[in-house]
Amino acid sequence: MFRDEDELRRLWGAPDTRKALLAGLAERGFGAEPLKEMARIIDAPNSDIFDVLAYVAFALPPLSRAERVSERKASVLKGYTAELSAFLDFVLGQYVAQGVNELDSDKLPRLLELRYASVSEGAQTLGGVPIVRDAFIECQRGLFERVSIATG
Repeated sequence: MFRDEDELRRLWGAPDTRKALLAGLAERGFGAEPLKEMARIIDAPNSDIFDVLAYVAFALPPLSRAERVSERKASVLKGYTAELSAFLDFVLGQYVAQGVNELDSDKLPRLLELRYASVSEGAQTLGGVPIVRDAFIECQRGLFERVSIATG
């Protein structure tokens, strides 16, 4: 379903390709419950399914969702307005608490409603639906991209 770590990161970092990957895994017998069981077996119950897959396929040590957000939050939120950054920080908090399903594109309206009085008020406050949607997706790419270690 993926050739290497970079392809897994690319697929997992976008809501639509992540959904397709999860559907493909489910078709092969690795739906939500078997993946949760794998997370338990590798002692990563608070990790993302990405980390379970990366551990099984590439022996990468799993990170908890909280560790992933903590490591990448500054770079993921960089460059956004204060309002949009605060919303994305809220989204990341929901991801840590609830899991990767909170990053599904279908959840964006609900997340806006949770943070603001309505979807339209949230979109207006944050600069419009296209800007919010693009930031929501780009934030996820940054959350799962490979972290390069600078050499000195």
